[in-house]
Amino acid sequence: MTIEIVLGLPHLANGPLLARAAALRAPILISANCLSRWRKGDGWRQWSGWRTGTLAHARGLASLDLDSAGYTMMVRYRGLPWSIADYMTLAASYPFRRISSVDYCCEHKVAHDREEVLDRIARTAATNRECFARAGDLGIRQRFMPVIQGREPDDYARSLDSIDAIVLPGSVIGIGSMCRRSTHGPQGLIAVVERLTHILPIGTKAHLFGVKGDALPYLAPFARWIASIDSQGWGIAARRHALRHRISKTDRLAADFMERWYRTQCARLLEPPRFVTEAADIPVRPPPLDPWEQAIAQARAEIRDLIETGELDHDAITDAWVEGWAADISHSRRPETPRYVA
Repeated sequence: MTIEIVLGLPHLANGPLLARAAALRAPILISANCLSRWRKGDGWRQWSGWRTGTLAHARGLASLDLDSAGYTMMVRYRGLPWSIADYMTLAASYPFRRISSVDYCCEHKVAHDREEVLDRIARTAATNRECFARAGDLGIRQRFMPVIQGREPDDYARSLDSIDAIVLPGSVIGIGSMCRRSTHGPQGLIAVVERLTHILPIGTKAHLFGVKGDALPYLAPFARWIASIDSQGWGIAARRHALRHRISKTDRLAADFMERWYRTQCARLLEPPRFVTEAADIPVRPPPLDPWEQAIAQARAEIRDLIETGELDHDAITDAWVEGWAADISHSRRPETPRYVA
């Protein structure tokens, strides 16, 4: 079984980059952000819709997948500038092979502590359900790719369990927060993939977002569970080369790096499988929480459950709301949702 290498492209403009991708006959992934229209207003850039004209240039590609750009948008704008309805309208505007769900990444740069990781897993469950429902309305459900999130291997089991009802037979499931993850270690890429082998529904496979190319030989033993990986890492190498040599990072230069990267990854698929033999680190047990911290933790867990089911909107949650919920728990009274709704 062979893992498919998907090339991430920064745009679909006619030129050397797109022509080289077409010549390689490689499957392509683009971010929704590369089709965004922006305007300047009130001193900052504002999103103003989609530029779908360049999608016509993709007709000569082997295939085209769409990603929701969660990490990039979170880092740049602290959230998505478009709604899920906007995104799914874009998804229906072209026969994309796969359409990724909107998700909330859990990289350290975005999710700074354990509570935020769990919050983002809950939000990802809610957005998966909304995207799935809209995909059904738009007649594109068979091309919808649910996405799960996490930091630790067991997080992905929790995330998958929360969307079990919308995973169709034969689905490819996107695995997020991979691109800045090391290959080894208890939270490493292989630890997560190994956990996935025990939880993926029969007949489904995984797509790993942003996997480093040197990890491919370590993924080979798990090829039966992995449909594909993608990366735009070649773009970073092209940018560094241009800066080092004080030249412009043109599409012609980038195309050379892209082709070299793609051919290198294809060659790595032919290398003998490698196995991780290091023992996983023993996790350090945190000190016990005091009663108030326990109440806060329980309140957050109950709120996340309601966010996952769509009964609460994460953006409406405030610290005062969480503390009020925890106060009720401390007094052995189960909170009623309407009590804290503004």
